[in-house]
Amino acid sequence: MSASDPLRPMPPKPAARPDRVSLWRYVKLFRQDILSAQPAKLYHAWMAEFRAPSFRSFMINQPALIKRVLKDEPEHFPKSDRIAEGLKPLLGNSVFLTNGEEWKRQRRIIDPAFEGGRLKETFPAMRAAAEAAVARLQRQAGQGADIEIEEVTSHAAADVIFRTLFSIPIEHSVASEVFSRFRDYQRSQPLLNLAAFLPVPNWMPRFFRRGTRANAARIRVLITDLTRDRMVAIKSGGAPDDLATKIMTTSDPETGEQFTTEEMVDQVAIFFLAGHETSASALAWTLYLMALYPEWQERLAQESVALEDDSFAAVSKLRLSRDVFREALRLYPPVPMMVREASCPVSFRDRKVPKGAQIVVSPWHLHRHERLWDNPDGFDPNRWQTENGKQCQREAYIPFSAGPRVCTGAGFAMVEGPLILSMILRDFKVEPIEGAEPVPVAHLTVRSHSGIWLRITPRRAK
Repeated sequence: MSASDPLRPMPPKPAARPDRVSLWRYVKLFRQDILSAQPAKLYHAWMAEFRAPSFRSFMINQPALIKRVLKDEPEHFPKSDRIAEGLKPLLGNSVFLTNGEEWKRQRRIIDPAFEGGRLKETFPAMRAAAEAAVARLQRQAGQGADIEIEEVTSHAAADVIFRTLFSIPIEHSVASEVFSRFRDYQRSQPLLNLAAFLPVPNWMPRFFRRGTRANAARIRVLITDLTRDRMVAIKSGGAPDDLATKIMTTSDPETGEQFTTEEMVDQVAIFFLAGHETSASALAWTLYLMALYPEWQERLAQESVALEDDSFAAVSKLRLSRDVFREALRLYPPVPMMVREASCPVSFRDRKVPKGAQIVVSPWHLHRHERLWDNPDGFDPNRWQTENGKQCQREAYIPFSAGPRVCTGAGFAMVEGPLILSMILRDFKVEPIEGAEPVPVAHLTVRSHSGIWLRITPRRAK
């Protein structure tokens, strides 16, 4: 069947709200789910404005506007303080939330840990985490079982983070507790607080769902313990050469400063959120798509023979897996919306944008935009070899953001995702479960409302 075949199943997509609703109805819908709270016209519009007496918000979908905000004039559109509304208890003053000189200083210290050869150096730990995930799945699936795959991918992605960052497996007592508490935090806290979209005065207290603050505080205590232990190991000369050691021993080339313990805790918190939560979301949706499109699943299973070579070189042979993972990131970008703020008055599409206006960039809508993509809601990994796909990849594909604030770990994620995907499909067949179609919703990342359930069957006896 072709990608546009009417008999071909379509990837699940949340229903849009009616075009016009009251402010209070919008607030209620927003609290339930950011994605379904938006109208369908945003998949076609170049720009949309939300206006209230003391608040202006603009969602932009036009590639030229997005380029201007993220790449050409990022200093005029800093990350909105409102993005921190829901995340401050966990992330503190991390690189995800800062702006200006502080953000530049943090990036100067962090970026070297993810450059060039470091990916190759972290690959053995990444591969070990993938092998451990396959072994756990083998024990769960037995000869075949119905399994909630988001739990599996969350476990695997967290294992990757702890092994590459602190050289400890997920079974380590501290790693295990951080993982457990982070899952609870993820379920209770949206990525964007209502204040990012609505006219909530700055003086109004921010309310969190029950348990959110307590989980964030405990996670930070646990990360602090890991960080302090590592600082002791560094001073004694016995620290492993992993990402934590690299970051903690890197000095800002301009000031000579290194991260303090508290600063490092902030950064580890965002590494865990960005490196674990987003990868878990992307992997879960990719496996669901493989269940929905078995012909692609079989192609990836055949390609996975390349993994008989356990060296980093094998990654370059997972071309189909990368295209599939890239397509899953298009359809289900883990971070569905990003918010910037106009630091001075500007003009968008001949419309005045006042200082302080919130600028919403939505990968979710951009990646499915009807005026940009061929077959925008369909699953088609072959699109990346077409002219339309190549152009859209340059201009309308931002799963890791773009410009100076592009995700530091983007290259890391594009090794981790195809690797774990290929290793799972090498050993297991995945099938959808009738009546259990997942419904995308946005919490910290794009997840399924009731989980993603798949039937998992081993491909061969162990």
